[in-house]
Amino acid sequence: MRALRRTSTFLAVPVVLVVVWWLATGSGTSFYWPSPYKVAQAFSDTWTVPRLRHDVVPSLIRFGVGYAIALAIGIAIGVLIGSFKGLRQAVEPVLEFLRAVPPPVMIPVIMLFAGIGDGMKVLVIFLGCVWPVLLNTVEGVRGVDPVLRDSARSFGLTPWDRLCRLVLPAASPRIVAGARQSLSLGIILMVISEMFAASNGIGFSIIQFQRTFAIPEMWGGVILLGIVGLAAAAAFYLVERWVLRWYRGFLRSQRKA
Repeated sequence: MRALRRTSTFLAVPVVLVVVWWLATGSGTSFYWPSPYKVAQAFSDTWTVPRLRHDVVPSLIRFGVGYAIALAIGIAIGVLIGSFKGLRQAVEPVLEFLRAVPPPVMIPVIMLFAGIGDGMKVLVIFLGCVWPVLLNTVEGVRGVDPVLRDSARSFGLTPWDRLCRLVLPAASPRIVAGARQSLSLGIILMVISEMFAASNGIGFSIIQFQRTFAIPEMWGGVILLGIVGLAAAAAFYLVERWVLRWYRGFLRSQRKA
């Protein structure tokens, strides 16, 4: 019964939005705002298995590589900066400056150095995703209880053991929050990067449909992006539950106390 209620709650808003869309486009007179039926028909005709292999798979690979590199580098540098106060004070102005520069603005500059291939697109995704991870990691490491740090030193834990057993677990809620922010940014930048000098990808297909006035196909590409984002969010939720299982148990024990 509980599962049925959750499913109904999950589907309620999408169903209402589709019904409103259907009613608003029932007359079918707008060329730029087709009905859900036309979009669904174009979606099934367009996004076939060969098209998915040609456009969706390369997009997901670029996104996965850029996002994974951003996680690795963001966490590593964030732990380093968060662990040393002097280093944090020295690099903070530079970090704030670089964080304020939108990655899409840097695409023409990146193209000069990285070309127009997949490397450029991965680099754009990386540059957008790394900052939320890095800055949240810094704050998470800074927030580790000093008493716990001193206790770990008193028990003779090596720096590596303190990192793995204390610092990273204590900072993991903030790190996961930064990774969640980067997830949506990565998908956005994946699409934007494919609108510049690309030959495949979801973003490339959407912009081609727009330029040829294939409007139902264009909306189908937008819906496909939403499906990709929803699947990525669901996968991230499962990983988050596993990574923060100790934290959820801690919160439950705090409520009972």
